[in-house]
Amino acid sequence: MKIIIVDDDILVSSSLKTIIEATEGFEVLAIANSGEEAIKLYKEHQPDILLMDIRMGEMSGLEAAEKILATYAKAKILFLTTFADDEYIITALKIGAKGYILKQHYNSIIQALNAVYSGQSVFGEEIISKIPAVMSNQTDKNDYQSYGILDKEFEIITLVSKGLSNKEIGKELYLSEGTIRNYISVILDKLDLRDRTQLAIFYFNHLA
Repeated sequence: MKIIIVDDDILVSSSLKTIIEATEGFEVLAIANSGEEAIKLYKEHQPDILLMDIRMGEMSGLEAAEKILATYAKAKILFLTTFADDEYIITALKIGAKGYILKQHYNSIIQALNAVYSGQSVFGEEIISKIPAVMSNQTDKNDYQSYGILDKEFEIITLVSKGLSNKEIGKELYLSEGTIRNYISVILDKLDLRDRTQLAIFYFNHLA
């Protein structure tokens, strides 16, 4: 797996390089310390994953990611940052980042890289818990109808996005927990998603 690390703290980027390359099959192609440099290096190397901080000098990691994704739509960008600001999370979701984890969980970085590489989206527990709070309830149903989502399914998606469990959704809709589980399986299949986390992210990305 080929990776580029972007962080304006050279101690952090060097430590990440050491951690990552200690695992067999991982190679750090380059280290950048700014958003501008990240764009240049991505174009040059087109790594499997770009591991990037958010707050950096004149151009933030979010701005750099947006520019990269505008050209390379399939780019896999994983944010590793100290900050769990709502605004940052919203922007990361909107631009199509594959993950957002906090630096204090650096010990899970290899697991996160493997998950992103395999096509999953990775958001730390703190980030997932904040997603419902930063969402608006104004969602365009017509967008979901194009996926064949029925009204009841749309209702369930909305409740999943608010962090409710299958049992809680069942109580809300007067349906059994098993029925809700079946509904969610059908929804995930229709939207070609893996799990509830991806479903919540999908919901957020399709806000009106």
